[in-house]
Amino acid sequence: MALLSRKKAEAVFDALAALWPDAHCELVHNTPFQLLVAVVLSAQTTDKAVNKALSALLESQPTFGPADLVALGEVGFLGVIKSIGLAPTKAKNCVRLAGDLLARHGGEVPSEREALEALPGVGRKTANVVLNVLYGLPTMAVDTHVARLAVRLGLVEPTENRLHIEEALLGKVPSRHARQAHHQLIFHGRYHCTARAPKCEECALSPLCPRVGLAPLRKGAKK
Repeated sequence: MALLSRKKAEAVFDALAALWPDAHCELVHNTPFQLLVAVVLSAQTTDKAVNKALSALLESQPTFGPADLVALGEVGFLGVIKSIGLAPTKAKNCVRLAGDLLARHGGEVPSEREALEALPGVGRKTANVVLNVLYGLPTMAVDTHVARLAVRLGLVEPTENRLHIEEALLGKVPSRHARQAHHQLIFHGRYHCTARAPKCEECALSPLCPRVGLAPLRKGAKK
């Protein structure tokens, strides 16, 4: 499947911006620390599952912070997040993360990538989300949806290398969309261009999408 030209790639991002102007991070949080924890917890699970797991805790403690998590401890936090995937490892990392924030950053979430990625459980994707949502930087957090759409839309060559996808997308997204582009890709992948049943026949990106015409339309769709 041929890659889109730069002009067509720009048109894709324009179309995504028009379709999803209010795309945003859907992890519920009241503070920067809560966002950081939620993003760590969202690895290999859904935002919906994370929000559900944390809802009672955040309702009872709206300002829940790193000192509160350290006091709760690994076993206590595991009881809170036991419904999500990899809960034991995530509970351990989050308590350690909270301790590191208190010891090294005065309890504040750092705004530098290197400092973020030095925290337990924080990888490049998590750092990208935090830098984008909290500090307004034009990062590209490559999750399952972004990786899938990047290939489907002909924006990158098929690859499992998330860093390659990130760099390729950042090289093609127009500056006017750079801050919100990864949220718009996520929304389109989550709610429209889904993994198993993409709504190709009713998609505004169809005239630009290399995938259209390669797969049959769903039963009942107009040709």
